[in-house]
Amino acid sequence: MAKRKSTTQSIDPHASDPRDRRYTPGYALDPLLQYLPAGVIWEPAAGDGHLVRALEAAGRAVVASEITRGENFFTHAPAAPWAVQVTNPPYSSKYHWIERSYALGQPWALLMPLETLGAWSAQKHFRKHGVEVLLLNKRVNFYMPNMGLSGGGANFPVAWFCWRVLPAPLVYGSIVPRPDAQLQMELRAA
Repeated sequence: MAKRKSTTQSIDPHASDPRDRRYTPGYALDPLLQYLPAGVIWEPAAGDGHLVRALEAAGRAVVASEITRGENFFTHAPAAPWAVQVTNPPYSSKYHWIERSYALGQPWALLMPLETLGAWSAQKHFRKHGVEVLLLNKRVNFYMPNMGLSGGGANFPVAWFCWRVLPAPLVYGSIVPRPDAQLQMELRAA
């Protein structure tokens, strides 16, 4: 029997994979905001800027980068100092992303599928460096550029995986799905 290729593993973690384009609505940040350290937030997988706009609306300074603009997370970091990385990383390279995030040495919060916790590729880093998990009470309704908003949330649960951000290894958070005003305007214009 032929081995099935995982839909979450990219052959080249440095390439942009269209399957990774799951843009995150601002409400997914709500339970995380209270724990983020002061200072500039780096959003290294900014996509269309939904998280950037939500962070700025919460009064936070943000520097954004995006692989489709030539700013590859694996070879690029902001020139100006930043305090914490906050992003929904490309799931096809999530294990490489975790490894690089630890190597950068700054606190981080990555919104990833909950199944990441069960994968040895992630566990080896979590065991070595530690990890904190912010569980969400509902599934996030990601915007899929080729499909729009389904309205029912993702077909998989996600959580904020953090390092040096949360007050305990396991924290529970609540999200209240709501329309993202900017996203709704973009959908109407499309």
